[in-house]
Amino acid sequence: MLKGKLVALAALERGDLKQLLEWRNMPEMRKHFREYREINLELQDKWYNESVCSNPSTLMFGIRRLSDNELLGCCGLVYMHPVYKHADLSLYIGWNGVYIDNKGYSLEACELLFDYGFNDLGLNKIWTEIYVFDTLKKNLYDSLGMSVDGVLRQNCFYNGKFWDSWVLSILGKEWRKRKDI
Repeated sequence: MLKGKLVALAALERGDLKQLLEWRNMPEMRKHFREYREINLELQDKWYNESVCSNPSTLMFGIRRLSDNELLGCCGLVYMHPVYKHADLSLYIGWNGVYIDNKGYSLEACELLFDYGFNDLGLNKIWTEIYVFDTLKKNLYDSLGMSVDGVLRQNCFYNGKFWDSWVLSILGKEWRKRKDI
């Protein structure tokens, strides 16, 4: 378990799946995910068994509020590459349907993941892809020091039109410099 001041990142449990499924299927949340379609419990269970439990390149966590242990969302490092030492960042807060909150939960979850990824796992880079209409995540990732590496043109179809996506990243040396480590 990774603990901050507001949240802890804990291993996902099978009992978390129903809540995660409910959040993932909310249209206002789902528009930000690569999995564009509504999913059922069987697909959620398959993801849990094949990715979370069995795939060593995937580390997923439940984001839990320390004050009451309530599940707030999900985050992780996925597609971790053992040679290139990079991983894709995954994050959302489902609690109250906020997606990315303004109470510091998302921020602290990312900080805990970055510290863990760079300092404990020895990653060189953490990257992610977000759609250009995802201003909440863009603002969060900017505040964490992530840089735009490039644009994938018309990479998403939402609300009747094609949208670009950004590829963002932060290097371990950049994170450590920000944290004065």
